[in-house]
Amino acid sequence: MDFLKGSGNRGTQLTAISMAVVGMLSIVPAGADTIFTVNGVDVDSAVVDVYFEGRLGGPGVQATSEQREGLMLELRDIYVLSTQENANVIAANPKIAAQIELQTRGLLAREVATEYLANVVVTDEELQEQYAMLVSRMSPLDYKARHILVQTQGEAIDIVTQLNDGADFAELAIEKSIGTTAPNGGDLDWFSPDAMVPLFAQAVAALEDGKYNSEPVQTEFGWHVILREESKQSIPATFETARDEILNALKNEKLQAYIAEIRLAAEK
Repeated sequence: MDFLKGSGNRGTQLTAISMAVVGMLSIVPAGADTIFTVNGVDVDSAVVDVYFEGRLGGPGVQATSEQREGLMLELRDIYVLSTQENANVIAANPKIAAQIELQTRGLLAREVATEYLANVVVTDEELQEQYAMLVSRMSPLDYKARHILVQTQGEAIDIVTQLNDGADFAELAIEKSIGTTAPNGGDLDWFSPDAMVPLFAQAVAALEDGKYNSEPVQTEFGWHVILREESKQSIPATFETARDEILNALKNEKLQAYIAEIRLAAEK
């Protein structure tokens, strides 16, 4: 980004980054070395590290000397502005105080959730049960299909009529479809039914290979005429391949259950 290369757009920089450090300014880490002092306020290495991580995109990203110089100047400017005489008056404004409170609470809530996810236990038995359940719910078939998407039912019926008269499906898709696959003749390639909206998936499943639907189907995207070209047996991902995704899903389920539990406790 330009501001890491010495850009002079200082006002824009300060506006963009000030909200990102509100929570940081209100919680001063202990036990870190002071890096600089502004108007009697010490800025320690923990604050500098957090600021650099946020601006550089995460921990472990090394700043160049030019970037470091620019970021240190930005951070100093934040403290210069926030330690002016009118800063306390501004902080007492109910709207500003509410924003600071929400920033702080949001940061703390995120970290509590992150800590919970890091420590929650998901057993191998739970993973295996979830995997088996997901496999059992899979469609037995994957499909290769094309579709023509139009805005109105009348347009869709007219396309069916042209297909009945011998028109080429792919050519009609290129000419008539408003979908993103139109340049490819409406080609959707191979897909699992759960990758599509339910009404579309149901329409594909009801067709035979090589057939198109004589009655267009409507979804939130418009009206579809669908050609099911081929089908094949679905092959589920192996447990090892799916393990991490299932683990994350179960951890999030446990987090939501934990939040529901502590929400009830907080309401008593």
